[in-house]
Amino acid sequence: MDVEGVGGKAEMWMPAMRYCMPDSMHLAKLYYCSLQQKSIGLMENTPATAYSIPMKYRMMENLHIVFWLFKDLAWCMFWKPLGIAMIIPTFIISVVIAWRTRNIMSELCHNLAVSIWIAANSYWMVSEFLGFDEHIWFAHYTYKQIAVLPFVAGILILGYYYLYYKPFKNGA
Repeated sequence: MDVEGVGGKAEMWMPAMRYCMPDSMHLAKLYYCSLQQKSIGLMENTPATAYSIPMKYRMMENLHIVFWLFKDLAWCMFWKPLGIAMIIPTFIISVVIAWRTRNIMSELCHNLAVSIWIAANSYWMVSEFLGFDEHIWFAHYTYKQIAVLPFVAGILILGYYYLYYKPFKNGA
């Protein structure tokens, strides 16, 4: 069987091991099979630091994206009730995702930044929906610009991760 045929749609249900018969394949096919095994978790020496998302978590993340898209679509179309209603599930799921990944610093930092981004984005949307976005808050800054504060907080979290934690901590 050619490498191009491995993993095709009709063959996706079959275990990758079926294609890894050393007596009938040359080195390139063996290498391809080892990559396939690693990608589906069949290799025994998979590093302990590998991160894989359990299916129930993946389904929640996918649903999170749907809520987020509906929130932003409602904002774009100025559908106030839908936009405001979508804040709740979008933000709550982002916080749950951050909580579930709290033991992996890279995931935690990125997921916290996403949660903060959603909070800032939601505040900005509500300020436009309720019409106070252009009112002056302080000096020449408007209420909409208050959203800059959480956006900066998210950037600072990612800055901490990339500039301090990752370069100086092992296993990041």
